[in-house]
Amino acid sequence: MSVRRIKPFLKWAGGKRWLTSSGVLPDAGQYKRYIEPFLGSAAVYFHLQPRAAILSDVNADLMELFRTIRDNSSAFRDAMEQHQREHSRDYYYAVRMSEPSDDIGRAARFLYLNRTCWNGLYRVNRKGEFNVPIGTKDSVLFCDDDFQGIARVLAGAELIASDFEPVIDRAKVGDLVFVDPPYTVRHNFNGFLKYNESIFSWADQVRLSECVKAAVDRGAAVIVTNANHESVLDLYKDGFSYHELTRASVLAASAARRGSTTEAIFLANV
Repeated sequence: MSVRRIKPFLKWAGGKRWLTSSGVLPDAGQYKRYIEPFLGSAAVYFHLQPRAAILSDVNADLMELFRTIRDNSSAFRDAMEQHQREHSRDYYYAVRMSEPSDDIGRAARFLYLNRTCWNGLYRVNRKGEFNVPIGTKDSVLFCDDDFQGIARVLAGAELIASDFEPVIDRAKVGDLVFVDPPYTVRHNFNGFLKYNESIFSWADQVRLSECVKAAVDRGAAVIVTNANHESVLDLYKDGFSYHELTRASVLAASAARRGSTTEAIFLANV
């Protein structure tokens, strides 16, 4: 049976769309269940399209977006079409300040801001308020947006907002776990966004590695992507195969300053 490809619909820092063409990912069909505790744009999930999945992220607004599209894709598209009709600079800042009371309104606001803010950056202030300025893009809807198709692919997934640990703790024999945390390293000397340390600390990295190793011991297949830094490599030196992957760097604001960078990928029981 042919699989209809679904394009990730979010712009997301650290997204793994590039990884889907690397040849590293296994066929999800050989596993009973797929587990991803740092969902982000879900690029790997949409590429693999497993039969059953547990998808999670600590960002509750992000997970509400996925649930809303899965459960009510038609009403969600209607809300996005309204944003497209109204979009302007003043409208953007009015929406940024708004607090919709219903799930469709909140989800459509999330994607609208993601597509029209500066560089697709997700950032909130200490009060939890989205504070990214407007960007240069005017397209709110794209011709290849397939929210109904996305809903069909998400139909077999459990969607939860959670810390990674209780999600990975559910992994067992027959599961494939894909782990893509924020790239924080010891002392944060990593060339990645410096605010990673406040989002995901080195202590979180250590806790994650211990959690992942426990899943491997239970027989789960695990893939971890992370910063290609000696402090991170040391966390996964036992029980994992290590590969260095090169990809285009998208961190610089100017395309002329973007080169290539390396990332680490660790595999166990795969």
